[in-house]
Amino acid sequence: MLLTRLARVSQEIAATSARSRKIALLAELFRDAEADDVPIVIPYLAGRLPQGRLGIGWKVLSRPVAPAAEPTLTVRLVDARLTELGKVSGAGSQAERARLVGELMGAATEDEQRFLFGLITGEVRQGALDAVAVEGLAVATGAPPADVRRAVMLAGSLQNVARALLADGPESLHRFRLTVGRPVLPMLAHTASSVSEAVGKLGGCAVEEKLDGIRVQVHREGRTVRIYTRTLDDITDRLPELTSAALELRGERFILDGEVIAFDDAGRPRSFQETAGRVGSRVDVATAAEEVPLSPVFFDALSVDDRDLLDLPFADRHAELARLVPEPMRVRRTLVAGPDDLARAEDFLAETLGRGHEGVVVKALDAPYSAGRRGASWLKVKPVHTLDLVVLAAEWGHGRRTGKLSNLHLGARTADGGFAMLGKTFKGMTDAMLTWQTERLQELAVETGDWVVTVRPELVVEIAYDGLQRSTRYPAGVTLRFARVVRYREDKRPEEADTVETLLAAHPEVKP
Repeated sequence: MLLTRLARVSQEIAATSARSRKIALLAELFRDAEADDVPIVIPYLAGRLPQGRLGIGWKVLSRPVAPAAEPTLTVRLVDARLTELGKVSGAGSQAERARLVGELMGAATEDEQRFLFGLITGEVRQGALDAVAVEGLAVATGAPPADVRRAVMLAGSLQNVARALLADGPESLHRFRLTVGRPVLPMLAHTASSVSEAVGKLGGCAVEEKLDGIRVQVHREGRTVRIYTRTLDDITDRLPELTSAALELRGERFILDGEVIAFDDAGRPRSFQETAGRVGSRVDVATAAEEVPLSPVFFDALSVDDRDLLDLPFADRHAELARLVPEPMRVRRTLVAGPDDLARAEDFLAETLGRGHEGVVVKALDAPYSAGRRGASWLKVKPVHTLDLVVLAAEWGHGRRTGKLSNLHLGARTADGGFAMLGKTFKGMTDAMLTWQTERLQELAVETGDWVVTVRPELVVEIAYDGLQRSTRYPAGVTLRFARVVRYREDKRPEEADTVETLLAAHPEVKP
């Protein structure tokens, strides 16, 4: 398949809000695609690179290259070129990346260049495209949508299911079964603004601690244990203590869902960064495990003794979990009868926050396990942290945000009267906000570069964030996690913005 076809469809999908139209566009694209194109087409449309981050900076991408007159690039050729780019390292790597990017862009038409630019920089974002792609695949192949969704759930990969469907038709869906040793995408939770809202929606439910750890799926068959992340990466070799814990359990064959988290000597959670750093450590795992031991906390059972539990009510799955896993390894929880029992849920939330966790997850007792989906039967509730920060600079956007100042550089006040940058965000902005801030920030500009506009630190913006983590990239030694714009505060002066000291005091578990 030619890249130009993919670029055109991506543009058309971005231009429409109608789900039915998106499904029709994708169905037509899938009908024309070859089976081997699909593992590339699907992530590209969603704005993901299968290779991950390529280490290509703005300086390299900003160099103008004359576009090709006619489209010749195929998606598979582009994928091979990007794979080659991702392998470049060592002395002279910057020059080699620049050469390879120049060659790729020179072979692309103007429309293809725009698409590639957005794809590499992460500006191609189509929202929940995977869910729409499932519907498009069903239409293109004549398979029942529910069967396609379940196959994706069990395969843990939309691309693999799509390849099988396009190669062998709907009968290929029977190959995808829940199997020990083959991970499935985890069930995810929607957000509720309060425990009251969550319990009001679900009625009888379980209220469980929401841990700020790393999601894991543990598979055991006999004495063999495999551990997978929420993105289905195998991290078994990094977590020897979790393997040992799984081998201590009563069952011989099971799939469990849970998290790993690091606790301090007082039993309180250590910072997320410590847990994440330990899980990511690949060198001298034994020493890392001694310095930052991780504890498993299980909250669901997907398969036990060759029995697929996915379609069972959560109450039944938890009973199986309790049979296998001792209480110290299970998530803390309380059962709530419904809205009339709200005080119990509120008390549990308060206790959970007092123990240092980030909130609760409220789960319907009668709900099946919707693997790979953000089900309405799991609702997470956690306090939202907000800060009033000052905009220090902004970066020009790409794709749908071309011509708009998008990525904000955020600063907090320092003791000497200046500002320390805490990170960047482009999230949470409406089209109207983008238009307004582009005009306003240009009025405040003190320096205009090719990609970054530095501004006078006068504009205050309210930022929501999920937490804080250490970072050597920023002067305060910390950065915000999952920052997003709430609103601009033109009623506030920059000297009323929050300080670095205030931020650090609110997160004593993070030491820069």
